[in-house]
Amino acid sequence: MEEHSQPNSSVCHSDDGPERVQSSPAFSGPVFAILMAMMVTLVVVTVLGNALVMFAFKVDKSLRRQCNYYFLNLAISDFLVGAFCIPVYIPYILTGRWTLGRRLCKLWLVMDYLLCSASVFSIVLISYDRFLSVTRAVTYRARQSMSHPAIMKMIIVWVLAFVLYSPAIIFWELAVGRSRVPKEECFAEFYHSWYFLLCASMLEFFSPFISVSFFNLSIYLNIRRRRLRCREAQLNLQINEPVSTPGEGIPLSHTWGTGGKLAVRGSIHSPGSSPNLGKTDPSSGRVAHPNRLSRDKKIAKSLAIIVCVFAICWAPYTLLMIIRAACRGRCIPHHWYEVTFWLLWLNSAINPFLYPLCHSSFRRAFTKILCPKQRSSTPSIAVLRDGR
Repeated sequence: MEEHSQPNSSVCHSDDGPERVQSSPAFSGPVFAILMAMMVTLVVVTVLGNALVMFAFKVDKSLRRQCNYYFLNLAISDFLVGAFCIPVYIPYILTGRWTLGRRLCKLWLVMDYLLCSASVFSIVLISYDRFLSVTRAVTYRARQSMSHPAIMKMIIVWVLAFVLYSPAIIFWELAVGRSRVPKEECFAEFYHSWYFLLCASMLEFFSPFISVSFFNLSIYLNIRRRRLRCREAQLNLQINEPVSTPGEGIPLSHTWGTGGKLAVRGSIHSPGSSPNLGKTDPSSGRVAHPNRLSRDKKIAKSLAIIVCVFAICWAPYTLLMIIRAACRGRCIPHHWYEVTFWLLWLNSAINPFLYPLCHSSFRRAFTKILCPKQRSSTPSIAVLRDGR
């Protein structure tokens, strides 16, 4: 999460930073109730959704592949956002006063920035992993059983997320000599330091967004190129296929070696085999399979969905944050900033629903957990169909 504004206060600005001058009236009863209900709902959805992902990873051993560790990492960060960051912020936004003390304020800021940054970096890691699975399939599949590289990458994500903001949150006031945060407020000391925010945003949003866009585009172009080559191979096979009538032998010009095998454009087929087996996969140099191409298309679609949701949830806030810091809060109405602020946390609630939508392995695991009776009845149905 990024900078936190003073929720229900009117602020004037001086050279020394923001000063609280007047508290706005409290929310009316109906508005208060609606906001509270919405926030609590967001907490419940975020916590339960991400807890389901983590529980599925624990109970379903088939999910314990290297690629799925990165989804687990994302679920952990999103779970903690719903379990800690949002509940602590709810009384602050509703009352406009921070009453939990300066130390808890620092802890909340560190956790909030850390978790949201870790969520972003996890999305980059997932995108990179999907990119490797499509463009370097052979070496990728060989490493799927190795969990140590995945765990090391997860640790690196958390270290980078901590280094990005936490030192500035903890030591900024020591560097400038005093704190600019009023007693009843809780926001980072670099609240109006646009140069710092611009640099941090390059690392937290712009660079990750460019990276995942590059991975997604590369996957799309790779699949498109393979599909075109497969079509060309099929067309060439059809053109070069020998024409023979029933009872006729195969022309000698199409045979070579022993056993009467066919040589068609460098591929070897037995007389009764399908020519489709000779299509080569450009990404790996091996024989291509229709299921493989279909799987990669699903990977591309799922990654595109995750990237689009990430952009929608993060871009508005990041841009407004930089603009607001540059004009010291005078040019951005607070309510617009607050809306974009909550979009970041909404992303943590949406992510668990993207897993079953985009990945059949998580969909099966969720069904196993949520509908155990349906799973137990499946074998008996199969037995009845087989007549046993």
